[in-house]
Amino acid sequence: MAAKLKKGDEVIVLAGKDKGKKGTIQSVDPKAGKAVVEGINVAIRATRQSQTSQGGRIPKAMPIQLSNLSLVDANGKPTRVGFKIEGDKKVRFAKTTGDVIDA
Repeated sequence: MAAKLKKGDEVIVLAGKDKGKKGTIQSVDPKAGKAVVEGINVAIRATRQSQTSQGGRIPKAMPIQLSNLSLVDANGKPTRVGFKIEGDKKVRFAKTTGDVIDA
């Protein structure tokens, strides 16, 4: 199945403790159905000090279910994603406005 949400997409959280917050997708794990979004679902992780990094309590963005995320359209509202064929390419488009997401 084609990916409706990809790395670099601007998304809004639909459910959970960060509901209503916006962020950019840093990575997607399609097999697990999760994505890591910058500044969303942040947990404090304790790390040991090493020669390269300082130890301590470091905030880290944890994965969030793809079903709890929605793409942000040109108006800044959440939208569902559809697919259509333009020329010889399959492109994603926002269902609310009909704008093509992929250029």
